[in-house]
Amino acid sequence: MSFKLTILGCSSAIPTEDRNPTAQLLNVNERFFLIDCGEGTQIQLRKYQLSFQRINHVFISHLHGDHYFGLIGLISSMHLLGRNKDLHIYAHKQLKEIVELQLKASNTELNYPLFFHALPEDEESIILEDDNIKITNLILDHSIQCSGFLFEEKRSPRKIVKSKIEEYKIPFDKMSSLKDGADWINPQGEIISNKVLTTENSSPHKYAFCSDTRYNVSLIEKIKGVDLLYHETTFMKALEDRAIETGHSTTYQAATIAKKSQVRKLLIGHYSQRYKNLEDLLHETQDIFFNTALSLEGLVIDFKEI
Repeated sequence: MSFKLTILGCSSAIPTEDRNPTAQLLNVNERFFLIDCGEGTQIQLRKYQLSFQRINHVFISHLHGDHYFGLIGLISSMHLLGRNKDLHIYAHKQLKEIVELQLKASNTELNYPLFFHALPEDEESIILEDDNIKITNLILDHSIQCSGFLFEEKRSPRKIVKSKIEEYKIPFDKMSSLKDGADWINPQGEIISNKVLTTENSSPHKYAFCSDTRYNVSLIEKIKGVDLLYHETTFMKALEDRAIETGHSTTYQAATIAKKSQVRKLLIGHYSQRYKNLEDLLHETQDIFFNTALSLEGLVIDFKEI
């Protein structure tokens, strides 16, 4: 069962020669979720040998260009490469109009169905749920409407202990109920506990993506105890006034949210182009929350190793 995050871009509004705008790819058991799609995202996907045709769900936090300017190019390339599978985009409602205008202006009729799902403007709710994952939007405090996303893996079925199945001669058609936690009653009426026949699967993983936002204490309870928190750190502590003015956070503020939320690991990013040495941001964050990492392009985080 895989749960891995790949960083494709980590810069803020202005890209640099070695930092692209925000984009991340989350792999949940070989299902791929694209989180934000800044300029150049499809090139980054190719660079790290990640197939964008396997992406069926795209989540756009807000409509500042560094978070979605790469989307129309990705949509177009999927079309040119013969995609026929549905593509679902979760974003604020204006994005549908923007993309449809771009497609109309280029006289492009896509080969595949494109679905837009408008994010709630002032409430948090589940925006996607199936047997394996639940995804909830989080309300952030930015200069325009902005959402974060909470990805929660659902508990996996229990693992069958093959030797015990053979020992108790349990029919194959009972495997599904055993994986769901049922006990086994043998022909003699003896109850064999499920704990004897199965083992616990790995604990479900949780990832919180908090894009552009001011210091926002309302997030604390909503992301409590997640395995990994991505929280923007556009500025260092000395520029806190600038962060408040522009709707962003500092290293110190992101670390404080992580500490109060009791997350296992903090990932920082969305760095202002003014910072050449990112280690300065890392060290300032670690003064408050030590288990912090820089989001650097090409970084892959395996949640089993957190």
